[in-house]
Amino acid sequence: MGSLARAYGRPLASVIAGIAVIWVLVLILVPLGAMVEQSLWWRESKGDISLTIDRLYNDISLIELDREAETDPAKKAAFDQSLAEKQAAIATLEAQETNPPKTYGIANFTRMSGLHFYIFVRTIFYALLVTALALIVCYPVAYVVALASGPRKAIILMVALIVPYAINELLRVYAWLMILDYRGVINGVLQWMGFIDLDAREWIPFLENPSAVFLAMIYTYVLFMVFPMVNTLETLDRNQIEAARDLGASTFRIHRRVIIPHAKPGIAVGCIMTFMLSAGSYSVPAIMTRGQGGDWFSQLVYRQFYESNNWNMGSAYAVSLLVVCTAFILLMMRLFGVGLRDIAK
Repeated sequence: MGSLARAYGRPLASVIAGIAVIWVLVLILVPLGAMVEQSLWWRESKGDISLTIDRLYNDISLIELDREAETDPAKKAAFDQSLAEKQAAIATLEAQETNPPKTYGIANFTRMSGLHFYIFVRTIFYALLVTALALIVCYPVAYVVALASGPRKAIILMVALIVPYAINELLRVYAWLMILDYRGVINGVLQWMGFIDLDAREWIPFLENPSAVFLAMIYTYVLFMVFPMVNTLETLDRNQIEAARDLGASTFRIHRRVIIPHAKPGIAVGCIMTFMLSAGSYSVPAIMTRGQGGDWFSQLVYRQFYESNNWNMGSAYAVSLLVVCTAFILLMMRLFGVGLRDIAK
């Protein structure tokens, strides 16, 4: 706060700090706290409450009949007291039936079925594959943009990367759907070349394979992998590369000993962002598989919230995914030997 005040003055620094605090509270801590709290409780309504209420209503009907036939004021008073007690009991039970008390615990996390746990593990594995493939594809692109080309070529390459992202993400995903669909571009070309017959339903079912989702995700999230590496590689002194080359180092050795160690913060950030976006993606697998290639865990979370209307289980599923993503962040930081300060650069 002191350095911020010295740089911008105390009034403006206070405004900036206040906006940052509000941002963290409103958009991070409060929603996260609400989701965690929601995941730690549930309501259990006992099935015999309805039967007990029915019996009490039957007892009230009988007591009212007996009261109407009774002439002794003392016995009528006793019937009135019994009616009041049973009506109070009915009110209590109906409140429990419509609004059961909260029970706190971790049962929402342990109630995940075997199938849902399998989908959870498979989603994490697929997100790791998407991250690894994106790193393999994007590292050469980042290297060419940052180091291997002149300023003019770098600008052209950067614009070529950015321009497709002026289009809405859903439209880009649907474009890949049109390319890989049963009667899409690739199958149409294969039919034109005489390899398949679409009228005989001999198309290649690309959409039934996870690779279609991988391809669409890599294309959708490529900038989140490329940009951090480009920003890091641009700070590398090219004289180090020339010195290594003059000392007889091979291209592979230059990348392994000079370029990749310097790019570690960018690689860590790119992997973190790509993994988290892939693990939590809903639209890409939903559009690309159309229910043919198996659900992703994000789709299960959506169904718990909006189809099953079970917000407690949905919150538990979401928290489980958040815990895994947080563990992945810590693993990347440990694996690449970088801290938050290095990542922030």
